[in-house]
Amino acid sequence: MMGLDLIFGPSIERGPRRRRVYLTFDDGPNERATDAILGTLAAERVPAAFFMVGDHVRRFPQLARRVVGEGHMVGNHTHNHVKLHLVGRTRLRHQLEVAHNAIEWATGQRPRAFRAPHGYRSPYLRTAARELGYTVFGWTFGVFDTAKPGVEEIRRRVRKRLRPGAIVLLHDGDGYDPEGDRMQTAHALPGIIEDGRHAGYEFAPLSELLNNHS
Repeated sequence: MMGLDLIFGPSIERGPRRRRVYLTFDDGPNERATDAILGTLAAERVPAAFFMVGDHVRRFPQLARRVVGEGHMVGNHTHNHVKLHLVGRTRLRHQLEVAHNAIEWATGQRPRAFRAPHGYRSPYLRTAARELGYTVFGWTFGVFDTAKPGVEEIRRRVRKRLRPGAIVLLHDGDGYDPEGDRMQTAHALPGIIEDGRHAGYEFAPLSELLNNHS
């Protein structure tokens, strides 16, 4: 991974090897799934990070505002879920800035984290992320919840792969369709939390991994 970091800039894909794990949700906000996920997180007192698509934030600003208001971290996930390895410097910067401004407009908070759609980074990302003050995040594992394999299967896949310091990739939205159905993930979340706690894990805020976080 060090070779890729030299080309694309650093990306955090795992936390310290302690019995702490980090829940992250991409591609929202989404009216149904984000709302349901926030309800579970509040009931269970679990923090999470939401990497949001700027265009969806513009559609559902109240949900973005609620995520921040309930103490969760919001990150930039581009304006409309563009694969960054296919775009030039100017379009990449535009994608980040438009989403950045949408998140700040909706939440009153400047995002400090970025995750590339599909994990596809670009050599141009290093400079743009640095200038915007971003820590770039990847993930330790995903469970392909976007394929809708079933609630219990999503839960089983997370349980099977949990490990100390894992950054878990889940989805509360569809990067291309603001009305996309992610309710299987929402319904799997209570079981995911139960399984993690049963295995002795603490759910920690991803914000503790931000560069220069105080």
